[in-house]
Amino acid sequence: MQPSSDQALVKFIADVFRECGEAHSRAFRDKDGHDPEWPLWYADFLMGRLTKRLKAKFTKSELVYLLVAADREQEFRAPGADWPGYYAKFFYDRYL
Repeated sequence: MQPSSDQALVKFIADVFRECGEAHSRAFRDKDGHDPEWPLWYADFLMGRLTKRLKAKFTKSELVYLLVAADREQEFRAPGADWPGYYAKFFYDRYL
């Protein structure tokens, strides 16, 4: 892939994560967005969107694991960073 198409793909993935976060916030509005099991909800939302675009084959359990790993890594390495962008790069680095 060319650098510009790599950047476009990372942006696309970040946009999918952003869309997921917004949908999750709406779904848990009555709880102020609090959901201790958020990786499960996110995995359901993201499964088809990410596997198709990344051409990756992972199970829901693997996706939950990757979401938790991305979350913990981002908290440690880049606290306060734009999480959708960080997660997008995390997934891109592992699947492309």
